[in-house]
Amino acid sequence: CCVPHRAMAQLCGPRLPPIIRSLIPALGSVFECQRVTSTAFLAELLNHNVVNDLILLEPLLDALTALEKDSSLLVRVLALRGLGNVASGSPEKIRRHGSQLLASMVNGMDDKDDPNNLLALEAMSSLSKILHHLEERDVQSMLLHIAIRIRPFFDSEHPDLRRSSIILFGNLSRFSRSDSEVFSEQILNGLVTLLLHLQDPEPGVVKACKFALRMCGPSLGCEELREMFGNHLREERGIHYGEFINDVCKFLMRSHPTLLSRLISTNLFYFKSPWRELRAAAAMFIGFLVLHVDEEQGQQVDLDQLISGKW
Repeated sequence: CCVPHRAMAQLCGPRLPPIIRSLIPALGSVFECQRVTSTAFLAELLNHNVVNDLILLEPLLDALTALEKDSSLLVRVLALRGLGNVASGSPEKIRRHGSQLLASMVNGMDDKDDPNNLLALEAMSSLSKILHHLEERDVQSMLLHIAIRIRPFFDSEHPDLRRSSIILFGNLSRFSRSDSEVFSEQILNGLVTLLLHLQDPEPGVVKACKFALRMCGPSLGCEELREMFGNHLREERGIHYGEFINDVCKFLMRSHPTLLSRLISTNLFYFKSPWRELRAAAAMFIGFLVLHVDEEQGQQVDLDQLISGKW
């Protein structure tokens, strides 16, 4: 359905303002089909620079933002998609409207009337596009909220939700580097999950984890891990998971020995993962952690807990 919309955006520039003026009232129509059609058209327009040439960006942003509470889930999804399209059609205007766009994406992720998380998926995908054009000060106030909100999607049964949330987490980590205290705890909390999902059965999720770990590497406070993630987790490169996790555990125990209990507890949680690949990876992870811990820290390990771990 986007093909005719795209063609009009590209070929009918001078005729667009009166078309838009007639469509905006339809966004409030009592008929859902009219709201869906008009929203889809306006959302596609924002994918093209023509809205800048015709000075249409601001009224379109305001019109789509006003649809956050529309009763139709599809209308809300299309509106968020349109707001994310600004990153393609008017990237130079993102910062000017950054707070408005960020608020809409966060509201989309927090929408309670989204049983299948379609709106959350659109919000995460659009937010990743927008973040490329924002500075840390634009994002800082929402950084922690977004990170906490998307964390449960890392283990969603739906691969698109896993992939999009992990990519977004990687993009968020870019804003943690000048003030690592803001985000470092979230990176440490998500580290085991990202490392285990390198064994995810879905290749798209594995690719997302590689990206996120490369992005998070500089915030881990360990040069060896940063180099490992940068060198071994390139998109096109395969890894020998056992050797990789062995080295990761060695460097983790050197740089963050106090994390041992937390790392083991998180891995134990994955003993009940629905994916056998992650269950196996979690057992391997714990084995290498125990292998590389020093004698003093080793006293923290509850062997009974490990031995009784349920699969």
